[in-house]
Amino acid sequence: MEGKALSVREVVFGFGAHSTVDDGPELLRMARQADRDGLDLVSLSDHPYLGERLDAYAALGFILGRTQHISGLANVTNLPTRPAPMLARTVTSLSALSGGRIVLGMGAGGLWDRIADLGVPRLSPDDAVRAFEEAIILVKMLSGGGAPVTYHGHHYQVDQIEPAPVAALPAWTGSVGPKSLAATGRVADGWLPGHAADWLSERYRSSRPIIDEAAAAAGRDPREVRTVFNFPGRITDQPLAATRDHDGRWIGGSTSQWIEELTGAVLDHDASGFILFSPSGGTQDAVSLGRWATEIVPAVREAIATENGRN
Repeated sequence: MEGKALSVREVVFGFGAHSTVDDGPELLRMARQADRDGLDLVSLSDHPYLGERLDAYAALGFILGRTQHISGLANVTNLPTRPAPMLARTVTSLSALSGGRIVLGMGAGGLWDRIADLGVPRLSPDDAVRAFEEAIILVKMLSGGGAPVTYHGHHYQVDQIEPAPVAALPAWTGSVGPKSLAATGRVADGWLPGHAADWLSERYRSSRPIIDEAAAAAGRDPREVRTVFNFPGRITDQPLAATRDHDGRWIGGSTSQWIEELTGAVLDHDASGFILFSPSGGTQDAVSLGRWATEIVPAVREAIATENGRN
Protein backbone atom coordinates (compact mmCIF):
# COMPACT_ATOMS: atom_id res chain seq x y z
CA MET A 1 0.00 0.00 0.00
CA GLU A 2 1.56 3.23 -1.14
CA GLY A 3 1.50 6.16 1.24
CA LYS A 4 3.64 8.54 3.25
CA ALA A 5 3.94 9.69 6.83
CA LEU A 6 3.34 13.38 7.50
CA SER A 7 6.46 15.49 7.90
CA VAL A 8 6.90 18.06 10.66
CA ARG A 9 6.98 21.13 8.40
CA GLU A 10 4.34 20.08 5.88
CA VAL A 11 1.09 22.08 5.87
CA VAL A 12 -1.70 19.51 5.87
CA PHE A 13 -5.32 19.65 4.78
CA GLY A 14 -8.08 17.25 5.69
CA PHE A 15 -11.73 16.83 6.52
CA GLY A 16 -13.52 15.73 9.65
CA ALA A 17 -16.56 13.52 10.14
CA HIS A 18 -18.85 12.49 12.97
CA SER A 19 -20.19 9.29 11.47
CA THR A 20 -22.99 7.04 12.65
CA VAL A 21 -23.28 3.39 11.74
CA ASP A 22 -25.72 4.31 8.96
CA ASP A 23 -23.20 6.81 7.55
CA GLY A 24 -20.57 4.14 6.90
CA PRO A 25 -20.94 3.78 3.12
CA GLU A 26 -21.02 7.56 2.59
CA LEU A 27 -18.02 8.06 4.87
CA LEU A 28 -16.01 5.55 2.85
CA ARG A 29 -17.06 7.16 -0.42
CA MET A 30 -16.03 10.61 0.80
CA ALA A 31 -12.72 9.33 2.16
CA ARG A 32 -11.87 7.61 -1.11
CA GLN A 33 -12.75 10.75 -3.09
CA ALA A 34 -10.66 12.89 -0.72
CA ASP A 35 -7.80 10.44 -1.22
CA ARG A 36 -8.05 10.78 -5.02
CA ASP A 37 -8.33 14.57 -4.72
CA GLY A 38 -5.11 14.81 -2.73
CA LEU A 39 -6.23 15.62 0.80
CA ASP A 40 -3.83 14.60 3.56
CA LEU A 41 -6.12 13.61 6.42
CA VAL A 42 -9.46 12.12 7.33
CA SER A 43 -10.41 12.83 10.94
CA LEU A 44 -12.97 10.96 13.06
CA SER A 45 -14.13 11.78 16.56
CA ASP A 46 -13.83 9.15 19.29
CA HIS A 47 -16.89 8.86 21.52
CA PRO A 48 -17.21 5.16 22.44
CA TYR A 49 -20.13 5.78 24.83
CA LEU A 50 -22.37 6.79 21.88
CA GLY A 51 -23.89 3.63 20.47
CA GLU A 52 -24.93 5.17 17.15
CA ARG A 53 -21.36 6.26 16.31
CA LEU A 54 -18.85 4.17 14.42
CA ASP A 55 -15.84 3.23 16.50
CA ALA A 56 -13.10 5.64 15.45
CA TYR A 57 -10.25 3.16 15.14
CA ALA A 58 -12.28 0.42 13.50
CA ALA A 59 -13.53 2.95 10.95
CA LEU A 60 -10.05 4.40 10.35
CA GLY A 61 -8.61 0.94 9.79
CA PHE A 62 -11.29 0.21 7.20
CA ILE A 63 -10.71 3.57 5.48
CA LEU A 64 -6.94 3.13 5.39
CA GLY A 65 -7.41 -0.29 3.84
CA ARG A 66 -9.46 1.19 0.99
CA THR A 67 -7.26 4.22 0.25
CA GLN A 68 -3.70 4.83 -0.94
CA HIS A 69 -2.40 8.16 0.31
CA ILE A 70 -4.62 9.81 2.91
CA SER A 71 -3.75 9.51 6.62
CA GLY A 72 -6.15 8.81 9.47
CA LEU A 73 -6.57 10.73 12.73
CA ALA A 74 -8.79 10.15 15.76
CA ASN A 75 -9.64 13.73 16.71
CA VAL A 76 -8.99 13.03 19.55
CA THR A 77 -8.54 9.56 21.09
CA ASN A 78 -10.68 9.09 24.17
CA LEU A 79 -7.68 7.99 26.19
CA PRO A 80 -9.42 6.93 29.44
CA THR A 81 -11.23 4.20 27.49
CA ARG A 82 -8.15 3.08 25.52
CA PRO A 83 -5.24 2.20 27.86
CA ALA A 84 -1.94 3.38 26.45
CA PRO A 85 -0.19 0.00 26.02
CA MET A 86 -3.09 -1.36 23.96
CA LEU A 87 -3.48 1.93 22.09
CA ALA A 88 0.19 1.61 21.15
CA ARG A 89 -0.50 -1.81 19.62
CA THR A 90 -3.49 -0.46 17.72
CA VAL A 91 -1.77 2.55 16.19
CA THR A 92 1.52 0.83 15.38
CA SER A 93 -0.40 -1.96 13.66
CA LEU A 94 -2.37 0.57 11.62
CA SER A 95 0.88 2.31 10.75
CA ALA A 96 2.52 -0.93 9.63
CA LEU A 97 -0.47 -1.95 7.52
CA SER A 98 -0.96 1.47 5.90
CA GLY A 99 2.62 2.51 5.26
CA GLY A 100 2.72 5.05 8.08
CA ARG A 101 -0.59 6.78 7.31
CA ILE A 102 -1.78 7.35 10.85
CA VAL A 103 -1.53 10.26 13.28
CA LEU A 104 -2.05 9.73 17.01
CA GLY A 105 -4.63 12.20 18.29
CA MET A 106 -4.68 12.28 22.12
CA GLY A 107 -7.13 13.68 24.65
CA ALA A 108 -7.24 13.49 28.43
CA GLY A 109 -11.00 12.87 28.43
CA GLY A 110 -13.62 15.58 28.53
CA LEU A 111 -17.09 14.12 29.09
CA TRP A 112 -16.33 12.29 32.31
CA ASP A 113 -19.95 11.58 33.19
CA ARG A 114 -20.31 9.55 29.98
CA ILE A 115 -16.84 8.01 30.28
CA ALA A 116 -17.69 6.85 33.81
CA ASP A 117 -20.90 5.31 32.45
CA LEU A 118 -18.66 2.78 30.67
CA GLY A 119 -17.26 1.63 34.01
CA VAL A 120 -14.02 3.58 33.67
CA PRO A 121 -12.76 4.96 37.01
CA ARG A 122 -13.21 8.71 37.17
CA LEU A 123 -9.97 10.69 37.39
CA SER A 124 -9.48 14.10 38.90
CA PRO A 125 -8.45 16.80 36.41
CA ASP A 126 -4.84 16.68 37.64
CA ASP A 127 -4.70 12.88 37.42
CA ALA A 128 -6.29 12.90 33.97
CA VAL A 129 -3.58 15.22 32.67
CA ARG A 130 -0.86 13.16 34.30
CA ALA A 131 -2.24 9.98 32.71
CA PHE A 132 -2.47 11.80 29.37
CA GLU A 133 1.20 12.83 29.43
CA GLU A 134 2.34 9.38 30.53
CA ALA A 135 0.31 7.80 27.75
CA ILE A 136 1.98 9.87 25.03
CA ILE A 137 5.41 8.98 26.42
CA LEU A 138 4.52 5.29 26.69
CA VAL A 139 3.02 4.96 23.21
CA LYS A 140 6.19 6.47 21.77
CA MET A 141 8.35 4.11 23.85
CA LEU A 142 6.37 1.12 22.56
CA SER A 143 7.31 1.89 18.97
CA GLY A 144 10.58 2.08 17.09
CA GLY A 145 11.84 -1.37 18.01
CA GLY A 146 14.75 -1.90 20.36
CA ALA A 147 15.01 -3.32 23.83
CA PRO A 148 11.98 -4.31 25.92
CA VAL A 149 10.32 -1.40 27.67
CA THR A 150 9.89 -1.04 31.39
CA TYR A 151 7.96 2.02 32.52
CA HIS A 152 6.75 2.70 36.05
CA GLY A 153 4.66 5.85 36.05
CA HIS A 154 1.91 7.13 38.29
CA HIS A 155 -0.83 5.59 36.13
CA TYR A 156 0.91 3.13 33.82
CA GLN A 157 3.09 0.18 34.80
CA VAL A 158 4.77 -1.76 32.00
CA ASP A 159 7.41 -4.46 32.49
CA GLN A 160 9.64 -5.85 29.77
CA ILE A 161 7.22 -5.29 26.87
CA GLU A 162 8.72 -5.45 23.39
CA PRO A 163 8.12 -2.30 21.33
CA ALA A 164 6.71 -2.65 17.84
CA PRO A 165 9.32 -2.35 15.06
CA VAL A 166 7.44 0.64 13.66
CA ALA A 167 8.51 4.29 13.74
CA ALA A 168 6.89 6.41 16.44
CA LEU A 169 3.78 8.22 15.24
CA PRO A 170 3.30 11.98 15.47
CA ALA A 171 1.11 12.71 18.50
CA TRP A 172 -1.31 15.65 18.30
CA THR A 173 -3.36 16.68 21.31
CA GLY A 174 -6.66 18.43 21.88
CA SER A 175 -5.37 20.17 25.03
CA VAL A 176 -7.45 22.99 26.51
CA GLY A 177 -6.41 23.65 30.11
CA PRO A 178 -3.01 25.07 31.11
CA LYS A 179 -1.66 21.81 32.55
CA SER A 180 -2.52 19.76 29.48
CA LEU A 181 -1.20 22.53 27.23
CA ALA A 182 2.11 22.37 29.09
CA ALA A 183 2.16 18.59 28.66
CA THR A 184 1.65 19.12 24.94
CA GLY A 185 4.69 21.35 24.85
CA ARG A 186 6.81 18.80 26.69
CA VAL A 187 5.96 15.60 24.82
CA ALA A 188 3.61 16.06 21.84
CA ASP A 189 4.19 16.90 18.17
CA GLY A 190 1.07 18.90 17.43
CA TRP A 191 -1.91 20.70 18.90
CA LEU A 192 -5.53 20.80 17.76
CA PRO A 193 -7.01 23.88 19.52
CA GLY A 194 -10.26 23.04 21.26
CA HIS A 195 -13.69 24.50 20.51
CA ALA A 196 -12.65 25.23 16.88
CA ALA A 197 -10.50 28.12 18.11
CA ASP A 198 -8.48 29.67 15.29
CA TRP A 199 -5.39 31.87 15.03
CA LEU A 200 -7.35 35.10 15.68
CA SER A 201 -9.13 33.82 18.79
CA GLU A 202 -8.32 34.76 22.36
CA ARG A 203 -8.20 31.05 23.23
CA TYR A 204 -5.36 30.54 20.75
CA ARG A 205 -3.48 33.69 21.78
CA SER A 206 -3.57 32.74 25.47
CA SER A 207 -2.92 29.01 24.97
CA ARG A 208 -0.14 28.74 22.44
CA PRO A 209 2.43 30.58 24.62
CA ILE A 210 1.92 27.94 27.34
CA ILE A 211 2.87 25.22 24.85
CA ASP A 212 5.88 27.18 23.61
CA GLU A 213 7.19 27.93 27.10
CA ALA A 214 6.84 24.30 28.21
CA ALA A 215 8.56 23.07 25.05
CA ALA A 216 11.48 25.45 25.55
CA ALA A 217 11.77 24.48 29.23
CA ALA A 218 12.00 20.83 28.14
CA GLY A 219 14.81 21.67 25.72
CA ARG A 220 12.64 21.44 22.62
CA ASP A 221 12.20 23.85 19.75
CA PRO A 222 8.59 25.10 20.13
CA ARG A 223 8.26 24.99 16.34
CA GLU A 224 8.36 21.19 16.61
CA VAL A 225 4.81 21.38 17.99
CA ARG A 226 2.65 22.19 14.98
CA THR A 227 -0.81 23.74 15.21
CA VAL A 228 -3.54 22.13 13.12
CA PHE A 229 -6.93 23.82 13.22
CA ASN A 230 -10.34 22.18 13.20
CA PHE A 231 -11.96 24.74 10.92
CA PRO A 232 -15.72 24.80 10.28
CA GLY A 233 -17.39 27.08 7.77
CA ARG A 234 -19.56 27.43 4.67
CA ILE A 235 -18.15 27.50 1.16
CA THR A 236 -20.37 29.90 -0.78
CA ASP A 237 -20.81 30.64 -4.48
CA GLN A 238 -20.47 34.40 -3.96
CA PRO A 239 -18.21 36.38 -1.60
CA LEU A 240 -19.71 37.24 1.78
CA ALA A 241 -19.73 40.83 3.04
CA ALA A 242 -18.24 39.54 6.32
CA THR A 243 -16.41 36.25 6.74
CA ARG A 244 -16.41 36.40 10.56
CA ASP A 245 -19.28 36.96 12.98
CA HIS A 246 -19.54 39.61 15.69
CA ASP A 247 -17.45 37.41 18.01
CA GLY A 248 -14.69 37.15 15.41
CA ARG A 249 -15.36 33.50 14.56
CA TRP A 250 -14.91 32.42 10.95
CA ILE A 251 -18.21 31.62 9.24
CA GLY A 252 -16.95 30.98 5.70
CA GLY A 253 -17.09 32.64 2.32
CA SER A 254 -16.30 32.13 -1.32
CA THR A 255 -13.36 30.05 -2.49
CA SER A 256 -11.27 33.20 -2.97
CA GLN A 257 -12.06 34.32 0.58
CA TRP A 258 -11.08 30.90 1.96
CA ILE A 259 -7.85 30.95 -0.03
CA GLU A 260 -6.90 34.39 1.24
CA GLU A 261 -7.75 33.50 4.85
CA LEU A 262 -5.85 30.21 4.96
CA THR A 263 -2.82 31.50 3.10
CA GLY A 264 -2.54 34.32 5.61
CA ALA A 265 -2.93 31.87 8.48
CA VAL A 266 0.07 29.89 7.27
CA LEU A 267 2.31 32.80 6.29
CA ASP A 268 1.43 35.22 9.08
CA HIS A 269 0.37 32.97 11.97
CA ASP A 270 2.40 29.75 11.48
CA ALA A 271 -0.63 27.52 10.95
CA SER A 272 0.43 23.97 10.06
CA GLY A 273 -2.85 22.54 8.87
CA PHE A 274 -6.61 22.71 8.58
CA ILE A 275 -9.33 20.09 9.01
CA LEU A 276 -12.61 21.10 7.39
CA PHE A 277 -15.91 20.64 9.20
CA SER A 278 -19.40 21.84 8.42
CA PRO A 279 -20.64 25.10 10.02
CA SER A 280 -22.36 23.02 12.69
CA GLY A 281 -19.12 21.19 13.45
CA GLY A 282 -20.13 17.93 11.76
CA THR A 283 -19.34 16.35 8.42
CA GLN A 284 -19.24 18.71 5.45
CA ASP A 285 -21.55 17.97 2.54
CA ALA A 286 -20.01 16.19 -0.44
CA VAL A 287 -20.18 19.22 -2.75
CA SER A 288 -18.39 21.50 -0.29
CA LEU A 289 -15.81 18.81 0.42
CA GLY A 290 -15.14 18.54 -3.31
CA ARG A 291 -14.65 22.31 -3.61
CA TRP A 292 -12.37 22.26 -0.59
CA ALA A 293 -10.20 19.51 -2.06
CA THR A 294 -10.09 20.60 -5.71
CA GLU A 295 -10.35 24.40 -5.56
CA ILE A 296 -9.30 25.80 -2.19
CA VAL A 297 -6.55 23.45 -1.03
CA PRO A 298 -4.53 23.42 -4.30
CA ALA A 299 -4.69 27.22 -4.49
CA VAL A 300 -3.51 27.63 -0.90
CA ARG A 301 -0.67 25.18 -1.47
CA GLU A 302 0.36 27.08 -4.59
CA ALA A 303 0.22 30.45 -2.82
CA ILE A 304 2.34 29.13 0.05
CA ALA A 305 4.89 27.62 -2.32
CA THR A 306 5.08 30.84 -4.34
CA GLU A 307 5.65 32.96 -1.24
CA ASN A 308 8.23 30.54 0.16
CA GLY A 309 10.05 30.60 -3.18
CA ARG A 310 10.46 34.36 -2.84
CA ASN A 311 12.10 34.05 0.58
